[in-house]
Amino acid sequence: MRLFRQTAFAAALLLTAFTASAQKKTAKSTTKAQPAATAAAANSLLWEVSGKGLSAPSYVFGTIHMICPADMQMSEAVKQAVSSSKQVVLEMDMDDPTMAQQAQAGMLMSGGQTLQTLMSPADYAAFGTYLQAKAGLPIDKVGAIKPFFLGSMLMPAVLGCAPASYEASFMKMAQEQKKEVLGLETMQDQLSIFDKIPYAAQSKMLTDMVSKEAEMKQEMQALLALYKTQQVEALRDMSSKSMFGFTEYNGLLLDDRNQRWIAGIEKMAASQSTFFAVGAAHLGGPKGVLALLRQQGYQVKAVQ
Repeated sequence: MRLFRQTAFAAALLLTAFTASAQKKTAKSTTKAQPAATAAAANSLLWEVSGKGLSAPSYVFGTIHMICPADMQMSEAVKQAVSSSKQVVLEMDMDDPTMAQQAQAGMLMSGGQTLQTLMSPADYAAFGTYLQAKAGLPIDKVGAIKPFFLGSMLMPAVLGCAPASYEASFMKMAQEQKKEVLGLETMQDQLSIFDKIPYAAQSKMLTDMVSKEAEMKQEMQALLALYKTQQVEALRDMSSKSMFGFTEYNGLLLDDRNQRWIAGIEKMAASQSTFFAVGAAHLGGPKGVLALLRQQGYQVKAVQ
């Protein structure tokens, strides 16, 4: 059970870190009033949402789900946005006490598939050695877990540190301020996504992590540099070139989820001032959260 909880939490935090690599370049819109492509033109991770009858503004913040503690930045503007909001909403309710049970029910591959059936003998042996060395996990004990989630357990090795997370920090702040923490989707929602991506494609990601470790580390550092300078659109553009993402599943991983979230964001923001924190890859572009909110008639402006 502990392994399932640890893997579930890490995988939930990692979802957008990898799905950022699923975005493809999209032609810029040229509409006259607030073009969708300029929704995140300013270099900012924090956005104020107002108008359309909201009694008080809400905020949308773009996170990076795993980051070394030394690289983690929490500006006074972000802290103030959390403090002035009445509730905190993450992609998923990370303090849900049933999360481990939900994870246990949905983290195994269907049809009796395992990494051993998906990988060549050489790749299986190489990944098993890597998994044991980097995460202390014996492949014969975890080989039936969906490959994406095993990849999440290797992120400390890719980052070179024991990662921190913005989500955990926002949860702590909310708890200290006696504020409710909610989610835009459930653990089951996130787990179901990886039943729609072929396990073979997911397992290739694992073999690439072993055979192209240096390239993955370099790419993560480049993405981190863009994140630290709050270049949301540049992050979106760079992610389209990733060698480690699921580019053909852009709609499933990003666009569809963005669209589903909007109704929940509108409802929560209308009820009370809310601080929303989602992966930064969800913010930019014509189908990103910021553009979709503007299309619904809200005023969305960067908080510097």
